[in-house]
Amino acid sequence: MTAAAAVSRRTAGGAALPSPGAQRRAQERRPHQWFARQLLLTLTGELPVHALLGHALPAAYDRLIELAPLAPLRGTWPHTVPTLRECGLSKPCDGVIEAFARIAHGERLRALAFRLELGADARWRCAALDIGPAPDGPGTGLG
Repeated sequence: MTAAAAVSRRTAGGAALPSPGAQRRAQERRPHQWFARQLLLTLTGELPVHALLGHALPAAYDRLIELAPLAPLRGTWPHTVPTLRECGLSKPCDGVIEAFARIAHGERLRALAFRLELGADARWRCAALDIGPAPDGPGTGLG
């Protein structure tokens, strides 16, 4: 790294900024990012539903049990592999995250919405989820 690049990677206080890889890993540790990836894997059929058993409240887990066999986000290999394009959140109150994810599914985007609640044990759990309508058909409805 050149001296100019090293200087540009420092804050005004002189501390080094994290590398792009460290920034990505920190972002992935955010609960809504982690859940978005896990839900995507589950709804594409790559991860079994029971892998989220301790990470979902009963209503959300029941919804996953309904949706997972349909694999509503499964791509058409080798042509499309669904990927997480964007994930955002709002915090309506302490201990609650309402999140969305945009799933790239070939040329189309699918929507995934979910609610996370912080339990007394300081663990985030999925409390509700919904996916947007299928590109070629009616929506899956709220769960």
